[in-house]
Amino acid sequence: MIRRTALPATCALALLTAVASVTGAAPAAQAAAGATTRLTVYTALENEQLTPYKKAFEADNPGIEIDWVRDSTGVVTAKLLAEKDNPKADVVWGLAASSLMILDAQGMLMPYQPKGAEDLKASFRDAKTPPAWVGMDAWMAAICFNTVEAEKKKLAKPTSWADLLKQEYKGQIVMPNPASSGTGFLAVSGWLQTMGADKGWSYMDGLNDNVALYTHSGSKPCKMAAAGEYPIGISIEYTGAQQKTKGAPIDVILASEGVGWEMEATAIVKGTQKAEAAKALADWAASRKANEQYVNFYQVTAHPAVTKETPNYPKNAEAAMNKTNDFVWAAANRDRILADWEKRYGAKSEPKS
Repeated sequence: MIRRTALPATCALALLTAVASVTGAAPAAQAAAGATTRLTVYTALENEQLTPYKKAFEADNPGIEIDWVRDSTGVVTAKLLAEKDNPKADVVWGLAASSLMILDAQGMLMPYQPKGAEDLKASFRDAKTPPAWVGMDAWMAAICFNTVEAEKKKLAKPTSWADLLKQEYKGQIVMPNPASSGTGFLAVSGWLQTMGADKGWSYMDGLNDNVALYTHSGSKPCKMAAAGEYPIGISIEYTGAQQKTKGAPIDVILASEGVGWEMEATAIVKGTQKAEAAKALADWAASRKANEQYVNFYQVTAHPAVTKETPNYPKNAEAAMNKTNDFVWAAANRDRILADWEKRYGAKSEPKS
């Protein structure tokens, strides 16, 4: 048996000092050199995005590791607001800009200008100097249409939001609950902004007659349509492209009237004890290299030079995005819109897990 005997403190200190004299580093500095900073990062990114983003960032920042806390947009936003007086997150990476505007209005974000942010599209940056948040990419509401199930049920292919009010679609549509899902909220916000309040709510009254279920995930309606559970899912355009590439018999349709959209964005949580590491993540999230990760999922990114042809992604997606989209209005009116929506349509929501 080998007995291990601890060095007396004086001997240990002498040994560290001797090593330091050879390497030129002080003992404390050497200890710090091997330390890892763990950042708690709240996100609403889809699960398949988490591993490649984490891997790419950590490869460029070997002293920092990401601990993800992931949920849907509404849940993450509510969690951050609940933790206002005792923040648990260091950074938010991949949350709707309209949600970050709500947090900023509560004084919960640390203003910071990431390196290279000036190279991004102006519409993807907070207008304040320094910005409280910086955008990453845009996602939009799309119609996922299962052609096989539709043929069985003799359903025509919709090309517009108006088409979804047709009697033939009664009980055939699923869409996200806007209180839980950023995709659901951008769809509702888009209708209200483009149609006006009265016509927008009237439209949703008619749509509700045809909706079978409201889900708590933005991607789930498209996945349900892809699996043939329902022929039509109002969902995320990139999920539709992804499901079609995997072989699902779906068409991904951007409504002819234009589509509501939202941008994912990054922000530093005020009060973090790891500000330097948080800034490193914010810098990387705004970089061209990061945008080259984002474009693997979303065709519209914050960096104007980063584009990519994505298999089965709807053509001219950026042109379909509503030009009247107002994130400030959406953030300011979010609570009122969600309360009204829940009162009108919440009874059809799936149970929360």
